[in-house]
Amino acid sequence: MATMLSLLASLVVIGGAWWVWSVVRWVWLRPRAIERCLRKQGLNGPSYRLLHGDTNQIATMARQAVKNSKPLSFSDDFLPTILPFYHYIIHTYGKISFTWQGPNARMTIMDPELIKEVLVNNKIYKKPTPNPMVKLMVPGIPTYEDQKWAKHRKIVAPAFTQHNLKHMFSAMYTSCNDILITEWAKLVSENGWCELDVQPYIDDFSSDVISRNAFGSSYEQGRRIYQLQKEQAMLTSQALTSPYLPGRRFLPTKANRRMKEINNELRSILSKVMDKKAVNADEEDLLSLLLKSTKITNGDSGMSVDEAIAECKAFYFAGQESSSNLLVWTMILLSQHQTWQAKAREDVHRVFKHNKPSYEGLSQLKVVTMILYEVLRLYSPATIFTRITYSETKLGDLTIPAGVQFLLPVIFVHHDRELWGEDAKEFNPERFSEGIAKATNNKLAFFPFSWGPRICIGNNFALMEAKLAISTILQNFSFELSPSYTHSPSYVVTLQPRHGAHLILRKI
Repeated sequence: MATMLSLLASLVVIGGAWWVWSVVRWVWLRPRAIERCLRKQGLNGPSYRLLHGDTNQIATMARQAVKNSKPLSFSDDFLPTILPFYHYIIHTYGKISFTWQGPNARMTIMDPELIKEVLVNNKIYKKPTPNPMVKLMVPGIPTYEDQKWAKHRKIVAPAFTQHNLKHMFSAMYTSCNDILITEWAKLVSENGWCELDVQPYIDDFSSDVISRNAFGSSYEQGRRIYQLQKEQAMLTSQALTSPYLPGRRFLPTKANRRMKEINNELRSILSKVMDKKAVNADEEDLLSLLLKSTKITNGDSGMSVDEAIAECKAFYFAGQESSSNLLVWTMILLSQHQTWQAKAREDVHRVFKHNKPSYEGLSQLKVVTMILYEVLRLYSPATIFTRITYSETKLGDLTIPAGVQFLLPVIFVHHDRELWGEDAKEFNPERFSEGIAKATNNKLAFFPFSWGPRICIGNNFALMEAKLAISTILQNFSFELSPSYTHSPSYVVTLQPRHGAHLILRKI
């Protein structure tokens, strides 16, 4: 008996020592070894700080930027206000440098060739395990890797073929006409003009587009999903800019409880819609196509119900946010640049005359396409992409240790004067007059929807929606900035105007 107790005691001591060694290696020895490796290769960055790394500084600088936010002119550099920590890092340590996300090293990369290498080789450079709070908001394909990612991508891709995009066009036009054109026409009917914040209308429009095309006859239920996703985004943003505290998501805080409540309600709504579709999946909206392609309705192997729900949540949030922000910023910039608004209207008239826009005609809109590319360059909905390598690898001339993350700062690359010229901060759609390749000198300097195998599956959907909406608006209204408009871009998961988009609309 004494021998057994002695053996158990020894095992406990050994196990405890192994646990302590693992923790010490995780929070100190490994980060310090990686830091030495990176510095030896000429890279610079802040020194590693035990456990929290730079996360507390990131949170402090983000809160300070919000507190000190003030109106900007369109020519001002707004990057220090939306991502102050990374603006500081890039300007202090260089365009290839490193920071610390807790005990994990993060390399910031702004070299187009290295960015291309990372985004193209998705078997080497993978997405980091998502923060559980972020995963509540954007699950599904964006969070998967390897075979699971390939399987889900193959299942969802048919929903975004040219045939199905064309089928979605009619529902998009109905949303645009009902929520934007008809409502705005009522507001301007008395005086021929009105002043309003167009952002809530555009949010409702993009939400309605997703709802109709995702849920078909059940699109009314999509309105509640939009409200819940919006709240979830705000709570997620607050959590990500708070000081680092291991295990914080498990604490029973008011915010954590609310995030779980939102997730449960979203799942309940989507489950009910899917149950209805499973009985009668004869429509051609996204959810019906998803159910058919996964064979859920036949009980065969494919996605599980939970996985299908996750894909709906991801599509709803990513599609709604990116489309809404693109259209809002386009209206703001065309209000500021009246010459380009006139050119865009001439472009629309050239293609459609006074007729309703058509799906086929959208591809002929040269000036409108140039404008949308320039808006995506200046005000990319996604500001940063991240990747990680789980084994030692070569990136260019660098040897990267296993476990290093890569931060690809999209919006900083899009604003880089070395890549785009001295007018990089200015709105100049003419730079895209001969296409993206010419504008970027065949470098990967423009990637608002990511790049390579993991390029956003809904990018054509978002561009189609934006082209249709801006064409229809230009046919019916002219618009200019209201004196009450305050230019102050903010970052709440995506890039959006902090104080709305107050414009003056005039009926044409």
